[in-house]
Amino acid sequence: MIPITDPRIEEYLMGLAPEDNPSLLAMESRAKALGFPIVDRLVGRFLYILTRLKQPRLVVELGSGFGYSAWWFARAISITGKVVMTDYSPTNIAYAKEKFQESGLIDRLEFRVGDALEIGREYHDIDILFIDLDKHQYREAMEAMIPHLAPHALVIADNVLWYGKVVEGEDDPETRGIRDFNDFMTGRKDFFTSILPLRDGVMVAYRLS
Repeated sequence: MIPITDPRIEEYLMGLAPEDNPSLLAMESRAKALGFPIVDRLVGRFLYILTRLKQPRLVVELGSGFGYSAWWFARAISITGKVVMTDYSPTNIAYAKEKFQESGLIDRLEFRVGDALEIGREYHDIDILFIDLDKHQYREAMEAMIPHLAPHALVIADNVLWYGKVVEGEDDPETRGIRDFNDFMTGRKDFFTSILPLRDGVMVAYRLS
C-alpha cells in the first residue's frame, strides 16, 4: 500500500478546512466508528466546488453509502437541482434521510434502495455522474451510463489509485477493475480525463460533446 499523499500534507490541509455542521460531523464520526469508507472532507470540498461551477440539474451517484458525498453535492446544487442517492442498504438510506432532514437539504435528494446500476439507467441527461461502487464494476458502469449522460457532463470517480495498488503489480479483481477503468477513460477521445492524487485518487472526466 502506497500513501497517495504524505500524511503531514493531509493533516495540514484538514487544518485549513474546518467544519461545524453537526450532520456532517456526525457522518464523519459514524464512518470512523464503523470503518466505513467515505470520500472524506477534502474530496467533499472538491465535489462542492465542481458542483458550484457546473450548476447541474441532475446528479446521479452510483454507490452512496449513507450519504456523505451526496451531502456535498446537495449542499452545492441549486434548489431546482436533484441529487439521486443509490445504495443497496435500507439502513444506510434511512440514516441519510435523517441527516438530510436535519440539514434542511432533503428536498434536493432522491433516495433509492437497490442495485445502483439498474437504478442509474432509469435517469437521462445526467449532468454529474459519481461512481463509487464495487471497483470491478467501474468500467461496466461507465459503459452502461454513457448514453444517459447530458452533453458536456462531468464524470467523477473515487478510489482510482486504489491505495497505490495500481502501480504495485497487484492482480486482484478490484485492482484490475480500477486499472481497466483508468485505461478505458483516459483512452477515450470523447472525454477529457484527469486523475488527481487526492486522498485515494479522484478522476474527473469532461464529456466533450
